[in-house]
Amino acid sequence: MFENLQERFEKAFQVLKGHGQITEVNVGETLKEVRKALLDADVDYKTAKEFTQRLKDKALGQEVLTSIKPGQLLIKITHAELTELMGSAAAEFKPTGNPFTVLMAGLQGAGKTTHSGKIAQLLRDKHKKNPLLVACDVHRPAAVDQLKVLGESIGVEVYAEPGNTDAVAIAQNALAHAKANGHSAMIVDTAGRLAIDEAMMDEIKSVRDTVKPQEILFTVDSMTGQDAVRTAKAFNEALDFTGVVLTKLDGDTRGGAALAIHSVVGKPIKFVGVGEKMDALDTFHPKRMADRILGMGDVVSLVEKAQQVISEKEAAQLEAKIRKNKFDLEDFMNQIQQLKKMGNIKDLMSMIPGMSKALKGIELDDNSFKQVECIIQSMTPAERAKPEIIDARRKARIAKGSGTDIAQVNRLLKQFQDMKKMMHIMTKGKGGKRSRMAGLSALGR
Repeated sequence: MFENLQERFEKAFQVLKGHGQITEVNVGETLKEVRKALLDADVDYKTAKEFTQRLKDKALGQEVLTSIKPGQLLIKITHAELTELMGSAAAEFKPTGNPFTVLMAGLQGAGKTTHSGKIAQLLRDKHKKNPLLVACDVHRPAAVDQLKVLGESIGVEVYAEPGNTDAVAIAQNALAHAKANGHSAMIVDTAGRLAIDEAMMDEIKSVRDTVKPQEILFTVDSMTGQDAVRTAKAFNEALDFTGVVLTKLDGDTRGGAALAIHSVVGKPIKFVGVGEKMDALDTFHPKRMADRILGMGDVVSLVEKAQQVISEKEAAQLEAKIRKNKFDLEDFMNQIQQLKKMGNIKDLMSMIPGMSKALKGIELDDNSFKQVECIIQSMTPAERAKPEIIDARRKARIAKGSGTDIAQVNRLLKQFQDMKKMMHIMTKGKGGKRSRMAGLSALGR
């Protein structure tokens, strides 16, 4: 996420390296590179120019303390401006009304139907709602079937009227069905087109007027850059939507839509899609995104993801085992399984400050752990609990069972022992009986 933009920003701030103060000349050179970086990320020229002008106005004339270098000062100013550009703070999403109704809008192919399912799961799991998915895309072949498959996969009812091409009538009937059957939330998936057209806008406005949604979420593909912003403006003029869902942010995106859409349209990005799984939907935090763009990592989001897959009790039990030096290969494999549940591995690693640079050019995904899992799964419970009993004969059997060789088994065992020692040293005597996850929980609040 934003790897190219991060590299370009880093290059821009290198211009100030070695300078004792900020001057109009050196800050001008730096901001020229910043503007290029934004344009390369597909931010529109007007937004990029206004952004760099604000940076220049704030940077010039500021005194640089002896303890702070000019580059550090400009990074601080840039961080604040990036945060402001993307919306300052996370936007509210408070399900009110009965049923709480969300209208999903956007062009075809942006991920609208998939994210209708993600919003439904979020409302059920986080907000304890009983959601109903409504199939109002009567134009795209198989749209109704796709929504039904998604609904079945997450255990959410889908209201559909196959053969009926009147989206407004379907929406009206769905609302009555939701009220009659105790559905406290309703997510309406509407039709998208390959381009904006009058008929499409008239239909979705009629659906809006029928269901009177509390939230109208415009779904946009982050990989479309400036086109995403232009499309958002057109939809906002027609619907006055309440927020944006930015999809495919985990892909090879330049990030222009994330940077510019709020400043151009004046509506907040509420959610970002960060993967194909139905729980791969994150609240958008402008400050945290600015942290990541500037290579500062995003530890708070990493903690929140960890809390979703491991309870504080489990974390405390794990820390107790590490403290007593009883962390074994079974525990290690469980940690791998939980890490994989948290999302894209490379994206998770990039949340650790400085890690993005270290991972540059390295292909890292869930498959990276397959060999490790195969080796551990080829061991007996006794071998996992006490790796020290694994002799040459056992190593040969494990290698054969996992489709690896003895050298790979040896490498894993050595890496595990080194990691175990380091974890024991880091945990020993720190934090009392409070689990490390409890400490991280406090950081996330």
